[in-house]
Amino acid sequence: MQSVSTQLIDDVFVVVVDNPPVNALSWHVRQGLHDGFGQGLADPAVKAIVLRCAGSTFIAGADITEFGKPPQGPDFNAVLNMIEASDKPVVAAIHGTALGGGLETALVCHYRIAVPSAKLGVPEVKLGLLPGAGGTQRLPRVVGVEAAATMCSLGEPVPAPKAEAMGLVDRMAGENSLAEDAIAYARELIAAGPRPTRERSVTGDIAAIEQLKAANARKWRGFEAPYANLACVEAATHLPFDEGLKFERAEFLKLMGGSQSAAQRYMFFAERQAAKIDGFPKDLPLRDVKKVGVIGAGTMGGGISMNFLAKDIPVTIVEMVQENLDRGVGVIRKNYEASAVKGRFTAEQVEGMMGLLTSSLSLDDLADCDLVIEAVYESMDVKKEVFGKLDTICKPGAILASNTSYLNIDEIAASTSRPQDVVGMHFFSPANVMKLLEVVRGEKTADDVLATAMAVGKKIGKVAVVAGVCHGFIGNRMLSTRQQPAMQLLLEGATPAQIDKVHTDFGMPMGPFQMSDLAGLDIGWHRDPARVESIRDALCAAGRFGQKNRKGFYDYDEKRVGTPSDEALSIIEEFRATSNLSKREISDQEIVERTLYPMVNEGYKILEEGKAQRASDIDVVWIYGYGWPIYRGGPMFWGDLEGTGKIVEALERNGVKVAESLKAKA
Repeated sequence: MQSVSTQLIDDVFVVVVDNPPVNALSWHVRQGLHDGFGQGLADPAVKAIVLRCAGSTFIAGADITEFGKPPQGPDFNAVLNMIEASDKPVVAAIHGTALGGGLETALVCHYRIAVPSAKLGVPEVKLGLLPGAGGTQRLPRVVGVEAAATMCSLGEPVPAPKAEAMGLVDRMAGENSLAEDAIAYARELIAAGPRPTRERSVTGDIAAIEQLKAANARKWRGFEAPYANLACVEAATHLPFDEGLKFERAEFLKLMGGSQSAAQRYMFFAERQAAKIDGFPKDLPLRDVKKVGVIGAGTMGGGISMNFLAKDIPVTIVEMVQENLDRGVGVIRKNYEASAVKGRFTAEQVEGMMGLLTSSLSLDDLADCDLVIEAVYESMDVKKEVFGKLDTICKPGAILASNTSYLNIDEIAASTSRPQDVVGMHFFSPANVMKLLEVVRGEKTADDVLATAMAVGKKIGKVAVVAGVCHGFIGNRMLSTRQQPAMQLLLEGATPAQIDKVHTDFGMPMGPFQMSDLAGLDIGWHRDPARVESIRDALCAAGRFGQKNRKGFYDYDEKRVGTPSDEALSIIEEFRATSNLSKREISDQEIVERTLYPMVNEGYKILEEGKAQRASDIDVVWIYGYGWPIYRGGPMFWGDLEGTGKIVEALERNGVKVAESLKAKA
C-alpha cells in the first residue's frame, strides 16, 4: 500500500500520509513526503500545499521500532528542510495527535490548522530523549521560551484550543471539515506566501527555564533528558538557527547512546508486552464486569473502590462495623473532593461517583456483583472464611478476587467450590494512585477469569502483570531479598541513614528503613516487649512503631520528615552487643552488592519457576509498584547493564545461592 499520496485540487496540492495505525514516520513515509513535496514544488500550477493524514490521527511520531537500526530512506531532517524551504505556503492540517516527529513536521510547515479535539506535543523526554529534528529550536520561535521549555521538558501534549492561544495553531477547523477548511485556508495564504519557522525570532525570558528546574527538581532527580531538553531550548535563545540545530543534534546523540534512554525505550515496550498473556488467543471471550463488590472499607478497600467509581462502574463496599464503613466512605468522598479542588473533577462528577457507591454491612448484598475483591486483614484464616461465604452468596460466573500481597491463592481458592473463578488482584497502596496491579494466576484459575482480570486492570488505568502463586508473588518476594540483608548490614555496622541513602542515590523514592517506618514496624509484631529476637522487635518494644507515632528507625516531625535517631541507633548498638557481632566499616558498594544484587538473583529464580512470564514483566512490577527508577529500566534490565558475571561473583562471595539461569548467563 502507498503510504503517501497526492492530489491537486485546483491550485492547492494536497499531500496525504496514510501509514496505519498512527501514521508513524517510517522510512517509506519519509520517502513519500520527499517525493510528494518534490512533485508539488516543481509544478507551476501549484500555488499552496496542504499536508494532512488519513485515519484517526496526524503523524503521531517517529517509528520507534527503527531506533538503533541502520537508516533507510531519506534523512528526516533533509525532508523537513525541504518542506520549510518551500516557496509556496505550506499548511499542516492536524487531527488526532501531532506528537514528537509529527509536531516537528507540523513546525516546518508555515501554518497550522487543527480540529478542536487535536493534541500537540513533544513527548520524547519520556523516552529519555529530546525532539531531535529541530523541535527544540523551532518550538521557541513559534510559542516562546516558557511554553517551549515546558512542552519539551515535561512532554505533556497540549489541547488544540490551548495550542491556538499559544500561537502553535494558527486557525481552528471544524471537527468534521478539516480537509475542506485546510484547503480554503491555504488559498487565503497564497498572497501572504511562505513563513519559514527558522527565520522567526525567539521571544520570552530564559528565567522561565530556571524556574522549571526549581519546580521539578524532585521529580527530575537522576534524570538526564529533561535537563538536555532545557539546554537545547536555551541554546535557541542565543545561537543562530543552524548552530542551535548542531547543539540539539549533539545532545540528542548523547541521550540516544546512553543507558537512560535505552532503559526508558525498553520500558515503553515492556509495559505493552506485560498486557499479553502467553498462549492466550487475542479473541478469548471475557466475562462481563458491570458491577463490582469490595470487602473492606479501609485504606486499601477504599482506594480499590475509587478506581472503579472513577470509570463509572458501580461498587458495593462491605464492612463488618458501621463506624468503619462510615469512616471508609467518608475518606473516599474526602479524597474525591480534594481532587476536585485541584481541578481533576467537577463537583458534579464527585457526586456522580459517590452516587455509584453502595455501602453495606452484609456480604449478602454482593449477590449481584460480577467481580468481588476481598481487601480484608492479611490472615489466611480470615480470607478463607470470607471466600467460603462468598461461595454461597455470589452468582455463578462471578469472579472472586483476593487483594492478598503474600498469601497462597490456591489455598484461598480451595475454600470454595469454584476455584476456577478465583484469582489474585494485588493492588498497591494507595490503590487509587499506584499504577501496578499484580494479577495472580492460581493453579485452577480459568483462562477467561485471568484474561478478564487483566482487562479490568487496563480499564481502570492500571498496568497489569501476570504473576504465579508463591510467597509474595513477584514484587514482595523480591523485596524480602533486599530487606533481609539490609537488616544484617545494620548488625555489621551500617546505619539506617547510610543504607537508605545508597538506595535513594540509586534513584529509589525511599530506602529499606524509610519504607519500613512508612508501613509501620508493628505490623506482624508479636507484641511481647520481653521477646526481642530482632532489631525490629527491639524498636517496637521501645514503642518505636514508625511514622504512625513519629518514631521508628528515624524520628519524625509533625510533617513526617525523618531525621536520624540517636535512640534508634542506641537500640541497634545494644542489640548488636547481644548478637556478639563486631562493628566494622561498610562501603556503599557493599550495600549495593548485598541488597540490590540479590533482587536480580531472585528475579532469575522467579523466571526459572515460571512465576513471571518474562523478565520485562518483573521490571514493570518494580517500576510501577515500588518506584524503581525508570531510567535504570527495572532490576532485570539493570542487572544486564551492571554485568551478570560481576553480580554472580559478588553473590557467591556473600554466600548467596545463585540462580542457575543467572550463572549460565554470566
